Amino acid sequence: MNGYHNPVLLHPSVDAIVTNPDGCYADATFGGGGHSREILSRLSSKGRLLAFDRDSDALAQAPDDPRLILIHNNFRFIHNYVLLQAAGDAAEGAADFKGGVDGILADLGVSSHQFDTAERGFSFRYDSPLDMRMNAQGGRTAADIVNSYTQEELENVLRLYGEVDNARRLSQLITEARAAAPILTTGDLDKALAPALPSFAQHKQLARIYQAFRIEVNDEMRSLEKFLSGAARSLKPGGRLAVITYHSIEDRMVKNFIRTGNVEGKEIKDAFGRSTAPLRAVNRKPVVPAEEEIAANTRARSAKLRVAERPADNEGGRGR
Repeated sequence: MNGYHNPVLLHPSVDAIVTNPDGCYADATFGGGGHSREILSRLSSKGRLLAFDRDSDALAQAPDDPRLILIHNNFRFIHNYVLLQAAGDAAEGAADFKGGVDGILADLGVSSHQFDTAERGFSFRYDSPLDMRMNAQGGRTAADIVNSYTQEELENVLRLYGEVDNARRLSQLITEARAAAPILTTGDLDKALAPALPSFAQHKQLARIYQAFRIEVNDEMRSLEKFLSGAARSLKPGGRLAVITYHSIEDRMVKNFIRTGNVEGKEIKDAFGRSTAPLRAVNRKPVVPAEEEIAANTRARSAKLRVAERPADNEGGRGR
């Protein structure tokens, strides 16, 4: 186990993508490096791993391994970086990225480190600055959003990304509270929302609210859409994509993209009536953690793993 973050569905996800020990792979969400270390353990000296993370704290977790190329950036740019690697000269005796990668893994969960570091503002368990940025070095914070969005905009964020039933009431309470004083900390936000939080499900409701603001702060859904498109274009024929999701919004997007090639789930066919989706599902039903894993790591309880493959070019019936 990694103290920074315990990787979820570690073996099922890595088993799904690593098919060639001499190949090139990508870990789109490096985090604590648990998945990356497992991938590296399966690669030969020729293998290469491209890993991404927006959080500078995560970069400090990187192992000293010449096969690892760590990128401090959003995974939405994965295709750009695969192309850059393909255009460069590979080290002597190393696999190169020409033609794409053999497998891509993305764990969409917030790391344990981010939740457990009070000053990052991801958790209502601490009274701390209302931040929630994945990249703490720039960009708007949750406090910026809470204090500047209109009541209607706040309601839309809470309804769309938190999937709460009382979004209008919650947004009203926020605007009333900030009229008296800015909402700058998690404690300020919790106090403002208290009248609308049922005592029997207070933590569950707060978790949904914090999820909504975190998604908005980090533009997570747009990043996921861009990532899925870039990942599909980055895979070699026969290459695989494995994505671990934690809530229904992102899981629906991933499922739709695998099925149709777009996150809306709109079926698009070519002139011959064939689907233009670039990938095909490997597992029709998502893989979920075993009871033993959930007992050891409760944050794994909502995880779902979906795996897709880019068909070989000679199979036909599907576009890129």
